[in-house]
Amino acid sequence: MSATTTEYQVTGMTCGHCEMSVREEVSEVPGVQDVQVSHETGRLTVDGSDDVNQDAVIAAVEEAGEDPQAVAGRETAADKNAAPSWETGSAA
Repeated sequence: MSATTTEYQVTGMTCGHCEMSVREEVSEVPGVQDVQVSHETGRLTVDGSDDVNQDAVIAAVEEAGEDPQAVAGRETAADKNAAPSWETGSAA
């Protein structure tokens, strides 16, 4: 099972308490390994296994009282560790 990173834009967060609520709710979603959230940028980053259910993450953010939108696709651990195309001679 490989790891993925998914980013969300969350509106409505105004303070550190909002961050804590989102972090606690999302951390309970099966397969989630790490949660980074900022009320200043509205950015939520979720690291976890491939089988993390995005609908469950969105529901968890809503349970915390915020409004989430997925903004970036899933990135696997292999994607993170891949050499840039200029190192491999591949076209981007």
